[in-house]
Amino acid sequence: MKDKQGIVLVYTGNGKGKTTAALGLALRAIGHGANVFMMQFLKSDPNYGEIQAIRNYLPTFSFVQAGKSRMRDGYLKEDDRQITVDGFLLGKEALLSGKFDLVIFDELNRALDKGLLIKAEVLEMLARRPPGVDVVLTGRNAPPEIIEAADMVSEIKEIKHHYKTGIKARAGMEF
Repeated sequence: MKDKQGIVLVYTGNGKGKTTAALGLALRAIGHGANVFMMQFLKSDPNYGEIQAIRNYLPTFSFVQAGKSRMRDGYLKEDDRQITVDGFLLGKEALLSGKFDLVIFDELNRALDKGLLIKAEVLEMLARRPPGVDVVLTGRNAPPEIIEAADMVSEIKEIKHHYKTGIKARAGMEF
């Protein structure tokens, strides 16, 4: 897959499905022999169904979490920035190594929005990526500079959500 031109894809918006879209792309790429790396920011629960599937069935899919489940409350803790920066540096190293055909930075846009990462550093990383590597950036509130740097942007818009009717998150659906 190294003979292709790499592209930058962004999945953003307030709707459900940004991470799911990135994982679907990863599954498709693996089906064609790709090596995939995913850095997941602002999340740390190792019991998500997708993480279990990756670890149990997808040996060419490397997955790292750089965050804490407690981020869901919307408040930053003292060490959240350092954990996020450390995760970014690890993801950047994976991207620049050329070992992976697809690198996913899940919730990177949200980390930017919360001020945990610096846009200029993300843009610099994207500019330096090896030519055949595809990159996916997910998360709400993608900054205009990230949208401009991308080759493809999809906005996932919430029209209706079952949470609002009282249906709680379910294993296999939300996690």
